[in-house]
Amino acid sequence: MSSVPEPVDRVELLRRLDRFREEFYTCLTRRADALFELTDALLCSGGPVESLVGLSLIAEHRRGHGALYDAVNQGRVNLERLRRAVTAVPVPVAADGRIVLAIDVSSWLRREAHTSPDRLYCHVSGQTRAQDQRIPGWPYSIVAALETGRTSWTAILDAVRLGPADDEMAVACAQLREVIDRLIAAGHWQPGDQPILVVTDSGYDTARLAHDLADLPLQVLGRLRTSRVMRLPAPARTPTTVGRPRHHGPELRLADESTWPSPDHHTCTETRRYGIAQAIAFNRVHPRLTRRSAWITHTGPLPVIEGTLIRLTVDRVPSGQNPKPIWLWCSTPDLNTAQVDLFWQAYLRRFDLEHTFRLLKQTLGWTRPRLRDPNAADTWTWLIIAAHTQLRLARSLAEDLRHPWEKPADTTRTDRLSPARVRRAFRNLRAATIRPAQAPKPTRPGPGRPPGSRNQHRAPHHDVGKTIHRARTQADLQKPGG
Repeated sequence: MSSVPEPVDRVELLRRLDRFREEFYTCLTRRADALFELTDALLCSGGPVESLVGLSLIAEHRRGHGALYDAVNQGRVNLERLRRAVTAVPVPVAADGRIVLAIDVSSWLRREAHTSPDRLYCHVSGQTRAQDQRIPGWPYSIVAALETGRTSWTAILDAVRLGPADDEMAVACAQLREVIDRLIAAGHWQPGDQPILVVTDSGYDTARLAHDLADLPLQVLGRLRTSRVMRLPAPARTPTTVGRPRHHGPELRLADESTWPSPDHHTCTETRRYGIAQAIAFNRVHPRLTRRSAWITHTGPLPVIEGTLIRLTVDRVPSGQNPKPIWLWCSTPDLNTAQVDLFWQAYLRRFDLEHTFRLLKQTLGWTRPRLRDPNAADTWTWLIIAAHTQLRLARSLAEDLRHPWEKPADTTRTDRLSPARVRRAFRNLRAATIRPAQAPKPTRPGPGRPPGSRNQHRAPHHDVGKTIHRARTQADLQKPGG
């Protein structure tokens, strides 16, 4: 099944690309011509973007390097309108027709940028846990729609920079709510369709997402740490039972097989990449919530959120290491066998988002510019997203301009060309698209600071990290005098 409905008419595909380019130009409210040509230079550059100023040498950028930096630092983008334009583009769907969203954080590291405000300590993973580091930078929460099958394509729908005063879980909930609202407004989801599936990694509290977004048509699927302890349903209350009703049943320790009940579902699937994949599922399993971390500000009794617990094991992994089991928890408490198979396969597609992050950073040069202002970083980030959206629209139009050492594209696959190879052919495709940017006007550069004079307005230095402190924990409130 094709993950994206592909129109046969090439003219309609060009019209769709033209409509987005015209709407993108309308979203640029200041320095529109320079920002639009900068995005075209980003798309038509022959190789990876090594520096921001290097894009001024591309033929599609008809302005000088001064206008390029002025556009990034002083340009403005109507983000709300651009978000709607990006969401209006057809989004991929899973095998059963549902939309699968992935949310994750990718960091723009700024180690020595002492004059850049709003930097946080970003987690950088190494090959071993001892090599993990915390490096100053700007973290961005990114939401993308996933495709089915092995592919390096995703559809980026939103990006939000996390600030020093932000609660990561609150930002994630608000971001997902806005994305789903825009998907519904664009007609991608209608009443009667399958619920939208949101997949997350172990850094997110899936119970918090399911609780705060319970009014939306979605299901949450997240990975759990192997040290977690879950709870089974509370036993039925008998007429002779006294005392308060129990909310939690026996413990289910993920690392202790003796605490596992009999699974409700057991499936075996043959895969080419992982060998035999076995999944067992336990219905109506819930985490026992505590008043800390994501639930520290919750008022009233803590809820009991039941879901389905899935344990996935495979024969092998591409790295050649010993495969470890993966534990997943879904916010739907009564999945059937077919849904269990569908959901763990949808979670494995979450790793396609890592290919998108690598494309943004290594090919499109997302983190290459050394910008001081975080607002300029937001502008550059959304130019990258607009460029990636144009690549998605051009994937069925681009020719395969392969190098002699590359294999020919597989014409039987919908993702026959990778994003990097579509970008290689975008310059030839650009000639047939709309180009609303006006020609530059001749001018002279300003005089600048006189030679020999000293800078009297030095940029202030900013501290790194959170600027607010959490309220006291529940344990502190229970202390005498708390």
